[in-house]
Amino acid sequence: MVQEAILQRSVSIRLACVAFNISEKCYRYQSKLKSDNALIAEKLIELTEENRDWGFGLCFAYLRHVAQYRWNHKRVYRIYCELALNLRIKPKRRLKRHKPEPLKEPIKSNQVWSLDFMHDQLIDGRKIRLLNIIDDYRREGLAIEVDFSLPTIRVIRALKQLLEWREKPSVIRCDNGPEFISHQFTEWAKENGIRIEYIQPGNPQQNAYIERYNRTVRYSWLSQNLFDTLEEVQDYATKWLWHYNHERPHQANQGRPPLMAA
Repeated sequence: MVQEAILQRSVSIRLACVAFNISEKCYRYQSKLKSDNALIAEKLIELTEENRDWGFGLCFAYLRHVAQYRWNHKRVYRIYCELALNLRIKPKRRLKRHKPEPLKEPIKSNQVWSLDFMHDQLIDGRKIRLLNIIDDYRREGLAIEVDFSLPTIRVIRALKQLLEWREKPSVIRCDNGPEFISHQFTEWAKENGIRIEYIQPGNPQQNAYIERYNRTVRYSWLSQNLFDTLEEVQDYATKWLWHYNHERPHQANQGRPPLMAA
């Protein structure tokens, strides 16, 4: 209305502002956010295209803690919704379950390492196994071993390679798989002064940190790509592990990647 009076009736800005009871400062105000809005939209589209399993929480955490942008979360979420990115991931209906006993949160690195296996297959149908190892403190990914078979000797070899550059853990948490309950594995742990903590059969929630990590591995890259060879899987896993530790926000670390957490 003020602009219409000024342009069509040749009224001065001061007089028009007095007539419509607004300040000249309010009339002359120019929003400084429009250019940033375009940048926010560009970053959100880029993140969601590269990480199809990320929702708003991970996208905002990445922008805030990794990319170091200081945009307000309400503003980012408004643009996120305007781009209809909130409609990408349809929530699934879940059965109500009893709340499991909470795990004890480690207070320092190398207090507890968790180990677990995953299974998948190559394009030609050959079955492969993945051994995942994480430090429960800050949920840092330590190793992903890939092969057609991963017997006890391979598990021990992977742990020995980690101990070449990292302090040994006080505890290793794992399930009751044959590789972990074998005499060879328990003797190696005993010789190195490492206590093995087995979860109860049928209670995977007792190893919740590695189970959640397995889900991230599955939906972030393993189920989204087709692989011809073991070498391709191992190469992708190694690169993704660096991304997970250095760039992927983690809610357990207040939105920071494991190696950026305080």
